[in-house]
Amino acid sequence: MKRNTHRSRHLTGLAVGGVLLATGLPAAPAYSATPAPRIDLKVLVVSDGGPATEAITAELDGEGTPYTVVDLEQSGRPVIDAAFLADTVNGTPRAKYQAVVLPNDNPFPTGSAEMAALAVYEKSYAIPQVDAYTYARPQVGLQPAASSGYSGSADGFKAQVTAAGRSTGPFGYLNGSVPFEDNSPSVSESYAFLAQPAAGADFTSYVEAPIPGKAGNGTLVGEYRHDGRRELVVTFAYNQYQEQFKLLSRGIVDWMTQNVRLGASRNYFAVHVDDVFAGDDRWDPNLNCTPGDVDCPPGQGVEDSIRMTPDDVKNAVAWEKSRGFTLDLAYNGGGSVEYRENHDGADELADQLALNKGDFRWINHTYDHAFLGCEQNVSVVPWKCATNPDGSTKYVSQTEISKEISDNQQWAQGFGLPVESDELITGEHSGMKLLPQQPQDNPYLAPALAANKIDWLGADMSRDPEQRQVGSALTVARYPINIFYNAGHVSEQVDEYNWIYTSRAQGGSGLCDDLPNTTCLPAPLSTTTGYTGHIVPLETQVALGHVLGNDPRPHFIHQSNLAEDRIGYPVLDGVLDQYKTLYAASAPLVNLRMKDIGAELRNRGAWNTAVKAGQVTGYRIGDSVTVQAPAGVAVTATMLNGTNQVLGSGSSAFGQAYAGSVSGWVSPQTGQSSVSLALAPAPARALAPQSRPAPSAERATPQSAPRTPVPTGVSKPVPYSAERR
Repeated sequence: MKRNTHRSRHLTGLAVGGVLLATGLPAAPAYSATPAPRIDLKVLVVSDGGPATEAITAELDGEGTPYTVVDLEQSGRPVIDAAFLADTVNGTPRAKYQAVVLPNDNPFPTGSAEMAALAVYEKSYAIPQVDAYTYARPQVGLQPAASSGYSGSADGFKAQVTAAGRSTGPFGYLNGSVPFEDNSPSVSESYAFLAQPAAGADFTSYVEAPIPGKAGNGTLVGEYRHDGRRELVVTFAYNQYQEQFKLLSRGIVDWMTQNVRLGASRNYFAVHVDDVFAGDDRWDPNLNCTPGDVDCPPGQGVEDSIRMTPDDVKNAVAWEKSRGFTLDLAYNGGGSVEYRENHDGADELADQLALNKGDFRWINHTYDHAFLGCEQNVSVVPWKCATNPDGSTKYVSQTEISKEISDNQQWAQGFGLPVESDELITGEHSGMKLLPQQPQDNPYLAPALAANKIDWLGADMSRDPEQRQVGSALTVARYPINIFYNAGHVSEQVDEYNWIYTSRAQGGSGLCDDLPNTTCLPAPLSTTTGYTGHIVPLETQVALGHVLGNDPRPHFIHQSNLAEDRIGYPVLDGVLDQYKTLYAASAPLVNLRMKDIGAELRNRGAWNTAVKAGQVTGYRIGDSVTVQAPAGVAVTATMLNGTNQVLGSGSSAFGQAYAGSVSGWVSPQTGQSSVSLALAPAPARALAPQSRPAPSAERATPQSAPRTPVPTGVSKPVPYSAERR
């Protein structure tokens, strides 16, 4: 069978006197105002353009949580005053924002009326405030870092969530460890102020690290309760891409919204294994290409196929059971048919997969893995599209595309595979646009998908990342793990890796010299230690970064990576092992099949579009939450445990449990114009009497916070580096 396979590479007049919630008790506030005020489910982000507030807005975007930004650097920005923060709706006092995020504890000039307005607003309506990145000082309940703690680089810190952070605080979904990245020995990637609570301050530390050169720990994240207000104080610099922020971002949002918000976040991991039943052509280390594939000139080398064995199937099943994880096998039925033709009707691999078919999920990968875009002219390297006599691009026909889809579906049904007929991954994601050769989709792809009732179409994240419509189908972008399809042995993987990622001067291809944003290896990797020492930790960290980013899109490898040296497992084990170390059982990895991932992406797209267009309204009055969205747009929300959806004739439980709350998608019942949710009653508790002195004159006149340093590796993120892991 002639096959063209691909490589996976990374080429918010005020009513005064509100009573605040107790630390860690996300209950309905007890207010002195009558009636109970309306709190809009939207966050106010006051930004100075720094990476910390940008990271928090990125997290809100990812969750689908509405927010308003006031940019302090922008001329003509709105003035933050009483009218900006609150008003009255139908006789009910309204707080326009459920939380306030500031770049530090006070980014305004000393004595600012805007900061005073925020302080009154927060106290009046029990609104939490996040200090995104601030200096450790008495104004935030901490001793000065300069005199009693530490200020400086936080690269490589081994921070820990405190007992309070895990129990009454917002980080109970973590096991405790919060490692800080250290990707480059020559670049400062983070900066922190470590200090202990000031004497008499009502301060609870949630995340700490040892103070270098001194005894005891200093706070990195903690809650300061003062003057009838609550602040979450963060004393380290970060950006949205760093692992330490990704680990803590959910808890920051949980804390500020008190686990009642629009939007949701989970950690997802799915792995597709392509080319099952077929074989993958092998890399030739002497020719530096793959005989039988389009990167080798015709006639060069000897074709050699990598194909799983029955023992590889048994190993995959045992691995799944030991990890509690299900793989998705993308199958090419023609591969088995061809194998039987060449082996007297025998195919032990197919027989074993038939016995274990219920242990996997299955996805149509086309019958022969044919290239379904333009017809390829492979007489040159790189290949180019064949043309018609008039010079137009010659495309694979609708009939051929449809046959590849339907033949594979029929073969699977005859073979007894438990398949979903509306899912498809074409060979090499072909048929869709592919630069530089094919800048548009094959025009025959869309009608072929419709004819075969395909709803979900796999796409390559590296070249087609956004979900889009192709005929009847919506795309599901997949992340390539940088383990090559044409490598069954470690030595082959390292050899090809060296060829791609070393400079011409070092004997490599020089692609890294030519492509922007690609760094050449300082030296070729050792064939003995390069895989486990560099490639595995790097690919593990890249994949884990996707997992920790509330990103449901799947990753993919190839069946060859489960054969021979089984080089795919170390990366998959690395992701699962690190995740288990970092996260508590309340936040399990969510392992979805492709169509469910597609539906999640579709729902998010519609929701985010409506949110950005100002078409979503959500608010809380006491223990009742009301959400209005455009017709046909499902609502995503995170709520307190025990929340119910109020229906016309009763109620039903809302959402699914995850990370200490419940979350999910919900729509109004027929006849309802909005979603109504009832929060479970929970005890509210006022702030305990404070043992520290009464507010000083300094506090009555808000003091602006000093500017905090932003290291190079935060302002411009440092890429992952396996050597520093």
